[in-house]
Amino acid sequence: MTGIQKGAIGTLLTGGLLGIVLVAVVFGGEAALSTEEFCTSCHSMTYTQTELRQSTHYGALGVNPSCKDCHIPQGFKNFHLAVYSHAVDGARELYLELMNDYSTLEKFNERRLIMAHDARMNLKKWDSITCRDCHKNPNPPGADAQEAHKKMKTEGATCIDCHQNLVHEEVPKTDLNASLKAGKLVLVKEEDEGGSGEDEDEEEDEGEGAAGGSSGGSSGSTEAQSDDEDEDEE
Repeated sequence: MTGIQKGAIGTLLTGGLLGIVLVAVVFGGEAALSTEEFCTSCHSMTYTQTELRQSTHYGALGVNPSCKDCHIPQGFKNFHLAVYSHAVDGARELYLELMNDYSTLEKFNERRLIMAHDARMNLKKWDSITCRDCHKNPNPPGADAQEAHKKMKTEGATCIDCHQNLVHEEVPKTDLNASLKAGKLVLVKEEDEGGSGEDEDEEEDEGEGAAGGSSGGSSGSTEAQSDDEDEDEE
């Protein structure tokens, strides 16, 4: 074996070893960055951690999900999404953590809507892959739910289009299709307006019911008085 051949073999072995080390560092680093301990090392994330543990998603069927189960795509085929999420979203949130004052929940809530929107947009772009890891082939009971789930095939909807505000504190819902088209946050308005109308209708119905009850009471009193008068006359 010539010196050139030995040098080539040595180079290949060195390159292979470095490649193995690099892969181990990348996968190990990704796993370390996905732990709940790492996520909550930022003080502000302890607020959302508490909300998760108090939600119906925690402890259901004996499952205790952590941050990564919803916010970081899992599995080798989704590894590029996980790396992108940490490299881009993680870096942005770290910058905002350093630049903003999240020392109290009230101050954290000032940015809660935009953070919720960013998380929703990720799920929209990922076709809610993290939701589907647990909720495989959902078959909800009820005609309305069945009809709504058909939109996943007919309108390209995904879990997060409808299922928002399930875990963390409620914020206005995002119109994800409109947000994608506009390239900015667009909120759902129809539901809010509809809800207000329903509340007003309920208040009107209650008002009419109260008025009807008063009227009925007056009528009953009048009838009772008439009966008393008839008895006196007899």
